[in-house]
Amino acid sequence: MSKQYSIVGHNQYEGQLVDGHLHTELCPHGTGEKVALLIEKAIDLGFYKLCLTEHAPLPSGFVRRYKGDKEAYDTAAIRTDQVEPYLALGTELQKEYGQYINLSVGFEVDYLPGFEESTREFLTLVGPYTGDNLLSVHFMLGVDDGFWCVDYSEAEFQRGFGPWLTKQDVLYRRYFQSVLEGVQTDFGPHTPVRIGHLDLIKKYQHHFNFKSSYDKATQQVIREILQTLRFQNRTLDYNIAGLYKSNCREMYPSSFIQGMAYAIGVPYMIGSDSHGVSAFENAWTPE
Repeated sequence: MSKQYSIVGHNQYEGQLVDGHLHTELCPHGTGEKVALLIEKAIDLGFYKLCLTEHAPLPSGFVRRYKGDKEAYDTAAIRTDQVEPYLALGTELQKEYGQYINLSVGFEVDYLPGFEESTREFLTLVGPYTGDNLLSVHFMLGVDDGFWCVDYSEAEFQRGFGPWLTKQDVLYRRYFQSVLEGVQTDFGPHTPVRIGHLDLIKKYQHHFNFKSSYDKATQQVIREILQTLRFQNRTLDYNIAGLYKSNCREMYPSSFIQGMAYAIGVPYMIGSDSHGVSAFENAWTPE
């Protein structure tokens, strides 16, 4: 038995226990716990499939456009010199646990406007050695026409997007517009098939007293994202991490977006976005 969640949508793995969004001991903002321990816990719980999706290195030129906190940048993703060790770790884990569980090894890649070619080159290089990859938006243009992290801290969010905090519809629409650009971008034969935490922009919604609804213009952008994904036969990451964030307390994406995705026909794969064993246990062990 595992913990159950109330979800609306087409489950890509109906009737099977899966987790499509996991990080490893190499993640610089993780716990450092061995992911092997997490895998063993998943096997104990009867999981069918796990997807390791470590944060891909940020493009080398991105630092010049980044305006936010240095620690947020330094801890956002693994370094380029860690790519081979990560893939080697994944291969080792597949050999050790492959007879007990379906284990995919891939990356969570950031969509960064202006750095599409760097991302395409990275995916072309690592793609043949990966399984499931995610495409996510963790950074958005904000103050001083620079990139800021949307999920590092409330204080950082305020510094980067302060001028729009009283214009929530504009702020959210800008985020979803970036997601739309990402799903419309061709990253080559290894373009990520699944889109991570579609509405991550709401992570601090209770701190900033954001409303849970969207205006018509924002709804149209979300609809276009989902219609694009349906046409491309891509899927969504239904990410339960938001439920356990004190100022979010809601899954990514919201039930409203889940309903839209269900109506349009975009399937999902649930993911815990765990960065350590305790988070995985919290997400999946029955209370």
